[in-house]
Amino acid sequence: MTIQSEGPQTEPIGARLRRLRVERGLSQRELSSPGVSYAYISRIEAGARTPSVKALRMLARKLSVSVEYLETGQDIRETDRRELLLADAELALRLSDDTTEAERKLGEVLEDARLAGDHVAASRASIGLGFGAARRGNHLDAVERLEAALAEQPVHPHLRPDVYATLGQSYAALGAPDRAVRVFEACLDEITEAAPDDTSAQVRFAALLSYALSDAGDHERATEVVRDALKRAEGDANPHNRIRLYWSIARSAAIEGRSTEALHYIRKAISLLEATDDTTQLARGYLLSAGIESRQGRIEETRKHLDLAANLLGAHAEKRDVGMLRIGQSRLAALENDADGAVASAREALDIIGDFHGGEQGAAVWSLARGFSLQGEDDLALDAYRRAVDLLVVHGRRHDAAAAA
Repeated sequence: MTIQSEGPQTEPIGARLRRLRVERGLSQRELSSPGVSYAYISRIEAGARTPSVKALRMLARKLSVSVEYLETGQDIRETDRRELLLADAELALRLSDDTTEAERKLGEVLEDARLAGDHVAASRASIGLGFGAARRGNHLDAVERLEAALAEQPVHPHLRPDVYATLGQSYAALGAPDRAVRVFEACLDEITEAAPDDTSAQVRFAALLSYALSDAGDHERATEVVRDALKRAEGDANPHNRIRLYWSIARSAAIEGRSTEALHYIRKAISLLEATDDTTQLARGYLLSAGIESRQGRIEETRKHLDLAANLLGAHAEKRDVGMLRIGQSRLAALENDADGAVASAREALDIIGDFHGGEQGAAVWSLARGFSLQGEDDLALDAYRRAVDLLVVHGRRHDAAAAA
């Protein structure tokens, strides 16, 4: 259901009273009651009197409308109207493939809220616009929107972890993992102090911090952060907390080239994901596992995990996930000496990923280089290898960069 945004009504209260009375087939005398005479009603309708609060309540009850509607022409207050529009737009951002309309509504609410001095609604609208920008892959806009929202109305990370997660991940996608590290470090410190019993939030930001540290090349500290979080999570019944931590260790190990350790932890994460029926995260687990298997030249295992990921992602997968699937398919084609397939899948991955997600872009260019090499296009392959190395080094994938060099 789409909720329409309506501005303030211009119909005077007297005209509205007369319209409602006529619509209900009532005379002024029939509408009158003790304390609200028909002459008084006549003067209100003529615009000569402003009704008292008592009169508004009595007239609204007899006309079967709310006092707010009789007085203002709206059934809800302005703050409630903005709340309704925000909730509708936020839901559309989550459920719709095309976020254009939701972002347009959020822009209108943002302007309206700022004019009204409603900083809470303005901040919330900016957050929604930041989420929309991140989903479209415009991470610079996402960072600007989210930073503006937090400046206007600060929110605590344990109450809105999604805001800080998106902000940090957008910094990382822009090639600024150091900024992401600072965001997640501050969040983890604040949550540990303000909500020491909130293990889920602590684990979530420990995993995010580990990702950012890995992207920044600090693999030793990335592993240390996760292992500390695992100790804090001992006895925690929430399987998603352990999934995040196992995944963080696997990712860090894979980036460093420790394939055996990476496979051990990603298999533990996948086992838990299969028990929770979290299909999107399970698909991402299979994608990570397929990448590790392909590096070890295991064709059948790579194909199996890519097929499982493709089936789980379905037709409405996020672009980044589809891009990673195409990279995996390009690697598989290269293992099978299908040069044209490797090039085609790598090019499709680059089209999907675009200029954002630099680490993934580097992986796609590396796959493209291998495809060119199989085709015998040595000059194209050399250029692609050089570009892949540059991207992988900049985004903390030094082991992959060394392998691609």
